[in-house]
Amino acid sequence: MSTNVDHEAGKLGFRRFEDGEHTWKNFRDKIFDADHSHKCPTYVQATPPCQASCPSGEDIRGYLNIARGIEKPPAGMPWQEYAWRRLTQANPFPSVMGRVCPAPCETGCNRNALEDHVGINSVEHFLGDYANRNGLKYVKPDVSTGKKVAVIGGGPAGLSAAYQLALKGHAVTIFDEHEELGGMMRYGIPGFRTPREVLDAEISRILELGIQTRMKCRVGTDVTMDELRRDFDAIFLGLGAQGGRALPVKDGEAPNVVTATAFLRAFNDGRLRHVGKRVVVVGGGDTSIDVATVARRLGHLASSKPTDFEAAIAGHLAHDVADVSAKQGAEVVLTSVFAIDRMQANRHEIEQAQAEDIHIRGGLVPIAVVKGPDGRATALRVARCEAKMAGGRLDIKVVEGSEEDIPADLIVSAIGQAVDFTGLETFDNGRGAVNADRSYQVKDQPGVFAGGDVIRPHLLTTAIGHGSIAADGIDRFLSGEEAGKRPKIDVHAFDLLRKYVERGQEVGQLHGTTWGTDKSRDAVHNYDDQSDRYVIPHEELFLGHFGYTARVKRKFITLTKESALGNFEERIEALSDEEVIAEAKRCMSCGQCFECDNCVVYCPQIAVKRVPKKEATIGRYVYTDYDRCIGCHICADVCPTGYIKMGMGQ
Repeated sequence: MSTNVDHEAGKLGFRRFEDGEHTWKNFRDKIFDADHSHKCPTYVQATPPCQASCPSGEDIRGYLNIARGIEKPPAGMPWQEYAWRRLTQANPFPSVMGRVCPAPCETGCNRNALEDHVGINSVEHFLGDYANRNGLKYVKPDVSTGKKVAVIGGGPAGLSAAYQLALKGHAVTIFDEHEELGGMMRYGIPGFRTPREVLDAEISRILELGIQTRMKCRVGTDVTMDELRRDFDAIFLGLGAQGGRALPVKDGEAPNVVTATAFLRAFNDGRLRHVGKRVVVVGGGDTSIDVATVARRLGHLASSKPTDFEAAIAGHLAHDVADVSAKQGAEVVLTSVFAIDRMQANRHEIEQAQAEDIHIRGGLVPIAVVKGPDGRATALRVARCEAKMAGGRLDIKVVEGSEEDIPADLIVSAIGQAVDFTGLETFDNGRGAVNADRSYQVKDQPGVFAGGDVIRPHLLTTAIGHGSIAADGIDRFLSGEEAGKRPKIDVHAFDLLRKYVERGQEVGQLHGTTWGTDKSRDAVHNYDDQSDRYVIPHEELFLGHFGYTARVKRKFITLTKESALGNFEERIEALSDEEVIAEAKRCMSCGQCFECDNCVVYCPQIAVKRVPKKEATIGRYVYTDYDRCIGCHICADVCPTGYIKMGMGQ
């Protein structure tokens, strides 16, 4: 997972030499003579690992290149808006995701091989907030297809699918059983992490595309699937997994033993206003951190009855005694079967929780709930354990004789989520999920697609990606096209041919005898887009081009045990325009030219030249004169981004 923790930067790496070497041992082994080489420079666009690691498939390299000024916006459009529009081709929730996404893109960033990743999440945060402040809108399609799609569930998957389908010209209606849209973004994440005005702004922008909603309407009970099949041309299942998993332990059922989803739903609905004095959370993922930090902020009331918060979680507003009794801090313990350094939660969130004096204990497995005479839990019995994943399954070995009881007034199970298939049992594959193909079409259900946690509980950004891919599948289905195969690497990639069209340049189809030549106008000069199948690793970059540049970090407000009590303010601040530009310039533009001029400067034959300005566009900054090229491959060696390869010149 991505972190925002300060750490000592490693020594810069130079891949052209082994460690400790600073000169070529054998010059002829590294540089071909003219009569020894039959290869010439080719220009190969690849997917950077940040994009390949992004479950929603954002064109990260693209919007960073816009922010740094390499790709220019259309006349009259601020770069911030142009970058936001590029980002939201894949993800309509940049302001939310910029705050809560654990940013696997940053973990994948090739700059980690130098010193520290690019702050992609912070740039996303900035662009989302810019759009909200400036009231940016999506552009409605000019033509309607006349097709109607029902989207079941208004969470990240359903909203993503609805957004993409509306942009394609289809009429969309969202069915949701809640009072408001947002799913887990609203009911599963506390508001101090996803401010409601931010979430509402991004949802409203989607609905303004003409999307209809039917709230407090549960498909399967209030409306049947047969009715939807009759009234709509296609259906998307974005049910989500908003049911929690109970603790699978002895005597696990008690009034004060609840699931994380029930706890967070009660808090976000405004019902839960305080907790017990001693709270134990079982988990280890981001949800368990959310529960623990909420409990820390709510605190307990000395004069309250234990049943007050239990009733609130169960769905009834408890008597609010806050005005007659001062709140006190709750003692919060979080347990995980994994050691703390192997927990799934975002590392930064773990450290923030520890700063608030939340006691995180790793290597403990719950084995029983200890109850009092009234049937309520008084403690959670745990034992030390060793846990590891084996063959995709969790293997836990309990250390005999290591049992202990952790006192508790409230126990919260944050060990997983479950889908409620009531009324939709036909879609349950027997394992609490829906079976679907790579286009997310449900098996043996033509016209029915699914995505998000109903496929596999994972990140919010994963659900967004599912919704986008499913929307493509639905669009093809409604057009009567074959589903086809999804690309190996499913991302929103830079389209060079589209840039040519934007500039009024005409390029023919890449076929025939002129394919790949340096003369024909019917081809892009020795260019191959491998974005759909190749992720470029840092070993193929010339890392020696890049100097150490510290990451520009967002400001995080770290709370203490005392200051966290009753504090529901946002803890993270967005970067400024100047800071975003500086951070974007740290991007190494892996797999695409960023116009550094190295190949032009270092070519000994003056064979690599800049494309004439009137014909150039981003990604087509240089070309090779093959009458001069001797195949020495110096240009490929000094290309920082790995964009230049030595190929056959096909």
